[in-house]
Amino acid sequence: MTCYSGSFGFKTAGMDDIHDITEQVEKQVEASGIRNGVACVFVIGSTAAVTTVEYEPGLVKDIQEALERLYPKNIDYEHHRRWGDGNGHSHVRASMVGASLSVPVKDGNLVLGTWQQIVFLELDVRARNREVVVQVVG
Repeated sequence: MTCYSGSFGFKTAGMDDIHDITEQVEKQVEASGIRNGVACVFVIGSTAAVTTVEYEPGLVKDIQEALERLYPKNIDYEHHRRWGDGNGHSHVRASMVGASLSVPVKDGNLVLGTWQQIVFLELDVRARNREVVVQVVG
């Protein structure tokens, strides 16, 4: 078994910023040299998440609106009371979507559907410098 670990970083614009990171993950899989296995994509931080989606403007907006309906910004969170940083909803959203994603690798390529991309969701209330770790095992 072989294991590779790499990462990439980028700056976000803050709350509701969603990035298609498929290409960066593909580059890490290519750098790994692993032909068959699994890629684990993990975001460092407790106010961001990764998932898959059809990355197009309508669906990006739908995700943003769905997160607001499910975990609204304007309600009281215990985290707000404790820290006063106004991002309790960010932590809850990140916990519900998740910080990691496993994607199969076959013949050196990510196994994704035609309209399926890997996306990063910035859920914090401010712009951040983010790092995503990709580990490939095969």
